[in-house]
Amino acid sequence: MSSPTGPTEAPDPTPQPRRRPPSRLDRGVLDRARDGSALEGLRWLGREPESRATLYYRAVRLFVRFLLFVVFRFRIQTSGQELLPRGGYLLIGAAHRGWMDPFLVIHALPVQPRAWFLGSGPSTFTARWREVLIRRLGGLLPVWRGGVGIDAHVASARAVITKGGVFAQMPEGTVSGPPGTLLPFRPGAALIALRTGAPIVPLAMAGTEELYVGRRMASRVLAPTSARELLGEQWDGVLPPEGSREELTLAKRLALRLEDVLGPVVAELQPRTVDPPGRPRRLRRRLTWLFLRPGRLDRDNPNAPAQV
Repeated sequence: MSSPTGPTEAPDPTPQPRRRPPSRLDRGVLDRARDGSALEGLRWLGREPESRATLYYRAVRLFVRFLLFVVFRFRIQTSGQELLPRGGYLLIGAAHRGWMDPFLVIHALPVQPRAWFLGSGPSTFTARWREVLIRRLGGLLPVWRGGVGIDAHVASARAVITKGGVFAQMPEGTVSGPPGTLLPFRPGAALIALRTGAPIVPLAMAGTEELYVGRRMASRVLAPTSARELLGEQWDGVLPPEGSREELTLAKRLALRLEDVLGPVVAELQPRTVDPPGRPRRLRRRLTWLFLRPGRLDRDNPNAPAQV
């Protein structure tokens, strides 16, 4: 007698492809994880960005300097501060190779006017206490990958510049990359420069790709410039419509010019930060990754000059 349920079907031997989890940096995922609070720029800050150095900021700054220069014994050679304007400008920093880079920027600048960084929210807000501290202290206007576009960041830059502060950006957009060589600049910083028309101060940095006790680093402030000066005769001075293909093309040209200005100086500074192979590198792994999310850092580049 046949079974009332019919013959049993054989299982499909073909393995089903696993569905890839959504990116941790997707704004929808971030919004859901944070109950819709993945805000950017001024919306996250909830106030106007101040340029005055408050007593709280000065106290935190002194404490951080004690950690960096006394406890970790970092040594930073800085030059060119006499070229700095009084305030109300864009700072373009490179090469961006680690969490120490914003501190190199702050070290190169006077206590006030304050610097405000356009920085990664996912990389910075790895714990709630860090977000609370940074919001109170100020100095960061966060970006969430896949967020609301450039308009919010242009508004942040204008707010900082209007207050006489320094709006700092690192247009490589990542800390991966070989020492002493720039990665291609993303056009966002150039778009902000075009739309605000603010002075541009390039800052070359080197030596932050690997940190350990006693690490040497270097930075150099370059002469202030502008989008008009950098583009020269290639630009007639007429701004294309915002959001147009022409505007993006012009921004990419400006980004390339900024690479041309900063690249040789970064290459010049890098050898000054290289210690002999036999020098002890105490706490190298712990300090290098102290404020970075664990991940892959591609430091290899066959075209890069050898370090000696």
